[in-house]
Amino acid sequence: MGRVAVEPYPERDRSLKLWRAICIALRMMLYTGILAAGIGLTVACVLVIQVSRDLPKLPTPLSRIIETPQSLIYGADGQMLAVLGVREAVPLDMVSPNFIKAIVAVEDHRFFEHHGINKLRIIKGLYITLFKPGQIQGASTITQQLAKNLFFSFEQTWQRKFKEMLVAFQIEASCTKEEVLEAYINQIHFGAGAQGIEKAARTFFSKSAGELDLAEAALLAGLPKSPTYYNPFRHYERALARRDVVLGRMVSSGFITPETAEQALKIQPRIHKKRIDARTGSYFLDVLIQELSERYGEDVVFHGGIKVYATLSPRLQAKAEKAVREGLNRLDKLMGIDVDDPDKPQAALVAVETVSGAVTAMVGGRNYYASEFNRAVSAKRQAGSGFKPFVYYTAFNTLGMHPATVMNDRPIVIPLAGAPQWRPQNFNKQYKGPVILKQALISSINTIAAQIVTRTGPSAVIDTAKACGIRSPLANVYSVALGTSGVTVFDMASAFASFATLGIRHDPFLFWRVEDARGRILYERIVKGRRVMDPGVSFQVVDMMTGVVDAGSGRSVRQLGFHRPAAGKTGTTNDYKDAWFTGFTPSLSTAVWVGFDHNKPLRDKRGRGITGGKGAAPIWTDFMIQAMEGEPERDFQPPENISFKTVDTATGCPPRPQITGGELEPIGVDPGGHQTVKLISVAVKPGQINCPEEKDDTDP
Repeated sequence: MGRVAVEPYPERDRSLKLWRAICIALRMMLYTGILAAGIGLTVACVLVIQVSRDLPKLPTPLSRIIETPQSLIYGADGQMLAVLGVREAVPLDMVSPNFIKAIVAVEDHRFFEHHGINKLRIIKGLYITLFKPGQIQGASTITQQLAKNLFFSFEQTWQRKFKEMLVAFQIEASCTKEEVLEAYINQIHFGAGAQGIEKAARTFFSKSAGELDLAEAALLAGLPKSPTYYNPFRHYERALARRDVVLGRMVSSGFITPETAEQALKIQPRIHKKRIDARTGSYFLDVLIQELSERYGEDVVFHGGIKVYATLSPRLQAKAEKAVREGLNRLDKLMGIDVDDPDKPQAALVAVETVSGAVTAMVGGRNYYASEFNRAVSAKRQAGSGFKPFVYYTAFNTLGMHPATVMNDRPIVIPLAGAPQWRPQNFNKQYKGPVILKQALISSINTIAAQIVTRTGPSAVIDTAKACGIRSPLANVYSVALGTSGVTVFDMASAFASFATLGIRHDPFLFWRVEDARGRILYERIVKGRRVMDPGVSFQVVDMMTGVVDAGSGRSVRQLGFHRPAAGKTGTTNDYKDAWFTGFTPSLSTAVWVGFDHNKPLRDKRGRGITGGKGAAPIWTDFMIQAMEGEPERDFQPPENISFKTVDTATGCPPRPQITGGELEPIGVDPGGHQTVKLISVAVKPGQINCPEEKDDTDP
């Protein structure tokens, strides 16, 4: 019988092949998995061994872990300005249980359960660190935060995090939870110079750490997250809101009952503010420390043993504080304000080196510990006429105007699209008629500045101000020409320095150099300016501002005894709410503001308004007289394309041959005894003065 050919079943054949492939794949995956696991284990072991070689040694006892090097801040003359990281350690049993519960609840609620790390947070942290470059996730338990004190490098890498984790394991293996907690609470930075819980309790509440009630303890426990942001001296409402979060965490962690939390929420802890400011330049130091913290982190700034070489001159700072203090005392008497009256005007002063941008002095108020609010950098106040130099520069640079250009000082009405007409008025409600622009700035004529901005457009003026150094938002409206947008004293001092250097902009800065604990340079300032304005046009505006100081609204500077070459501009806002004087020599630019925090008008005992020339200029003058002592006298040097011409302030033309006289002296009178000709020197470029005989270039 012959063999019968049988056709195979296609479906079964394919199934067999599929299962065979699956089995092969599974075997390969098994072998690969074992191999990968082996490789991974080997790599992990090698990594642990390698990293462990340079792990820091734990101190004995653990409390010595807080003995990190203190950070030092030096002034421009090498004088010590501040020591950061000073701690007052106390044993755990001398700390209020309220604080212990609060800090554990908000920082590491599983502290008494884990062995140094929080596994879930570690996994999340490693994922972010490895797969999102540039983002280093903290994932730190209390033990890990404590471990950071043993590292003196400032790197933020996964290797560093891994080392911290290993040290945390070591700490947990060799110390009790109580020892870890005691070391931790004595090294926390709470802000305002308070390091450790004892110093914090005394700084903010004037009591020991053991006396803290629940509301106070919860408030302090909330500060370490961001000591500057939640500083109760400056941001009490923020600190209180953060306190409420801490109380909520205490409830959810089982440390207190909801009823107990409700009682604490009703309490507003009273912050202790009666302190004496023993530091030189406290307002400056606050800004400096905040900038350093943003750059390096607060752990480095307060625990890293860094050395900071600041721009602050202790000599100039002392002169600035004295000038502000005495100037405000004079103002109090002028206004009839009683010594014990809490409602007094404030002042701010900033001085900047024109050739570098280094901030050499800063005063943010009349008394730092009565009010830590820094009006020099944080208060945005209307500059009034102090803003006009930016308007005139813009007109000269974009419209071809110059100091001898004639415009008509008269009542004007400026139509506005979709808004009521704008009717700018002069400060004294008087009008001069035809007048050259130099005289318009000297006399601070509002109608002229308003007419100019309608030609240049407000955006061009804003561009000039920002190029010079004004960083505050400026409203794109015509009234910006009269200084209706808020600016800071810091920005005004810096921006006017750009005029002093004839258009070279130097960004302001607070420190020259930063070194780590081993003396390695982390940062060093290299002075490098950039041109932002035309030198010839800048000089023309500077020459106009010298006229303000010599014979205009800022003439009190000369009357009070400052006779060096100087330029500047006063500023007085509507209803006398702000008084300014910003001025400069070739080497130093200084801005001074005076006013009430709540915008109350500045008026003397007779109800008369106090202007920038009377309120701010005397403080500026007192400071600058002392600041410039021993410095060589320098004048502003005109560029080669600038020459000086004597012109009639009403026509902008040179006087006729028979007319002679000194600058700003009346020449001739009419039958009624009125002045007929007034001469002034102007800085002009070639071809700018072209006067047809017996013809005025006057605006209609």
